[in-house]
Amino acid sequence: MLFQYFGASIDKKLRMANVSENLSGIRVVLIDDSNTIRRSGEIFLTQAGCKVVLAEDGFDGLSKVVDNKPDIIFVDVMMPRLDGYQTCALIKSHNEFKNTPVVMLTSKDSLFDRARGKLVGADQYLTKPFSKKSLIEAVTMHTTKQPEDADYGN
Repeated sequence: MLFQYFGASIDKKLRMANVSENLSGIRVVLIDDSNTIRRSGEIFLTQAGCKVVLAEDGFDGLSKVVDNKPDIIFVDVMMPRLDGYQTCALIKSHNEFKNTPVVMLTSKDSLFDRARGKLVGADQYLTKPFSKKSLIEAVTMHTTKQPEDADYGN
């Protein structure tokens, strides 16, 4: 029984590694006021095969989300004009995007910040600076259906 448990987790990690190498066709909107973060995110995600659209603030991001209908959205928490929490809440309140995964990007990683993100509907928190691996894993986790998550008609 213990072997099956470890075998399943190893198998899942191997499947995620294979999927993460080619995420072609996955549409991503990355909203961050830092040009450095936008560029590094764009490079990492494009190399993995994603179609990436960049936005520099919450208002620009909302417009890009509506225009591009992404599969996943990354949102910086601290931005001018419309912060990440407000942006996430507006995305999640829209019927068309309420099920679209939103990953908060932040250097603020306290329990309070995570709770606030959860309250506005964020699906995950990713601490900056992020690595290519953590970014790709977030996309893979939220956009690929794993066999154990599959609906078998039950």
